[in-house]
Amino acid sequence: MVISRTPFRISFFGGGTDYPVWYKENGGMVLATTINKYCYLTCRYLPPFFEHKSRIIWSKMEYVNDTSQIQHPAVRECIRFLKIDKGLEIHHDGDLPARTGMGSSSAFTVGLLHALYALKGCMPTKRQLALEAIHLEQDILKENVGSQDQALAAFGGFNLIEFGGINHLQVRPVTIKPERLARFREHLILFFTGFSRTASDIAAEQIKATPARKKELAAMKGMVASAVDILNSDTDLSKFGKLMHENWQIKRKLSDKITTPYIDEIYNSAINSGALGGKVLGAGGGGFMMFFAEPKLHTKIREKLKKFLYVPFSFETLGSQIIFYSPADSLSSV
Repeated sequence: MVISRTPFRISFFGGGTDYPVWYKENGGMVLATTINKYCYLTCRYLPPFFEHKSRIIWSKMEYVNDTSQIQHPAVRECIRFLKIDKGLEIHHDGDLPARTGMGSSSAFTVGLLHALYALKGCMPTKRQLALEAIHLEQDILKENVGSQDQALAAFGGFNLIEFGGINHLQVRPVTIKPERLARFREHLILFFTGFSRTASDIAAEQIKATPARKKELAAMKGMVASAVDILNSDTDLSKFGKLMHENWQIKRKLSDKITTPYIDEIYNSAINSGALGGKVLGAGGGGFMMFFAEPKLHTKIREKLKKFLYVPFSFETLGSQIIFYSPADSLSSV
């Protein structure tokens, strides 16, 4: 049996520039971090004592006799990609709900690849996991997804990620003093709006509009370097929050599906309570919202948004990990 643990992420700047339609010509750049909320995948070879060959447990329970019968697209294609023909039992658990802007789909793909590789007795690199997850989601599954979520899930940590060019993917850890990083983290506050959305639909709209949004995307890409400069200096961290507000004003123009009057109401309530900036995480339309505010104002903001679930979190640095590994040798003797 193998259990993988793969982190979810929060993205600060550059979202939208990590789509191939943009970065293949213009280059992309994202500033984001993984957090201590995880996707867990338990995998084992299923003993041949059942009427079914494989059992897949996620929000559904699937009992199948052939890989082609698996409904979960990422599970089906990961198994095909790794050429596994033995029966499997795969069980998914997540700390956060799916389709809420935390990179859960890519964390699932990365975590499943990692667990299945371990089941086969292989140790993929973090870069391999990231690139193969990108290939599976974009080229095989034809999903409307970018490339940041897979990289963050695989590598973990607080990173500046660049897309495009010869190397396609460059992950550079953000190096700042521990006390400043801790202070930065204390400014962040996270809420769950209570409803999810299908990111692919919103992303499809944004991808379609990319040629007409070059000015906005170029500005959003430029903000990544500005944000890193703020973190790497001794300047007041409030500038980071104000930059987030500026970024949100641009992002919300990329598609009419990114925000809604309800989301705008939540955002404005937080700003009126002292937040300097914020954003909807992921493609938009719902899910989680993050705000940047002086720690002393968090109580006031939480009171104003008390009907929404406050989610405490910490940064994490490990990325996808195999947290339990017990090779099953009993199957071969059955």
